[in-house]
Amino acid sequence: MEELLTVAAVARQIGVAPATLRTWARRYGLGPSSHEAGEHRRYCASDLAKLTLMRRLITAGVAPAEAAEQALAHKGEVKVEKILKTFEVREDVVAAIVKAANSLDRNFVESILRKDIEKYGVIDSWQEVIVPVLVIVGDAWQETGTGIEVEHLLSETITAILRERSKQLKTPLNSRPVLLASVGEELHCLALHALHAALAEAKVDCHFLGARTPLEALSNVVTRSAPPAVFLWAQLSKNGDPKFFRDIPAIRPAPRFILGGPGWDRDQCGDVAFADDLSLACAQIKQALGA
Repeated sequence: MEELLTVAAVARQIGVAPATLRTWARRYGLGPSSHEAGEHRRYCASDLAKLTLMRRLITAGVAPAEAAEQALAHKGEVKVEKILKTFEVREDVVAAIVKAANSLDRNFVESILRKDIEKYGVIDSWQEVIVPVLVIVGDAWQETGTGIEVEHLLSETITAILRERSKQLKTPLNSRPVLLASVGEELHCLALHALHAALAEAKVDCHFLGARTPLEALSNVVTRSAPPAVFLWAQLSKNGDPKFFRDIPAIRPAPRFILGGPGWDRDQCGDVAFADDLSLACAQIKQALGA
């Protein structure tokens, strides 16, 4: 026997109100395929697939009537490529991801981001899509005090995609890996994951130390691997301590230190290079490699 889902269960799964499902059933005929008068509405798997497509098309900016027509004609799995064709500009992609994230539709968010990165590359997708999405979601949480779960879901989803991208490096152009780390007690390292993935696209191999990297760990890696460049990220000012590049043991040849993030005091770190965006960080690291 096929499992049948209630209105409430379907509403939770696709991220709409139960009243919306009833409206779609009444107005567009997108109700349970086997519903009989006098019985509770129960949706089967094919009904759920049609409703999922309906919501995703609306999320992508398709008019409800047209979305319903496509959903009713739909058979089989929901193909995200079909939905992505409705996006005319990158702002549409940003809006769709925000709506999907607010509906907790992780699979749809993943699909959109993967396709965008495949088409435009990590740097462009980060600057044109991912950062605007994070800003919109973050601002909404600050204004309303709600939606922290959306921000966390987005961050974890983006991190997973970027990690996967950074592992696709096959033939690096550098024999000594570049060192990437978030210093001190810094927990924010999403931008660092983006840099790692972007460098992998550029065929640059890296040692990625991630969040909360102490001075001892940095010193040991620098001493043992002699990286040509060291990129240090600090989101918060309490973590942007100059000791993380000044107290590193001297080696020859000396690595080029590059700082990223708003946590650094530029007056205290005037003797070190800064990278204000992902594109510049990649360019400075590649310059240190002579690439």
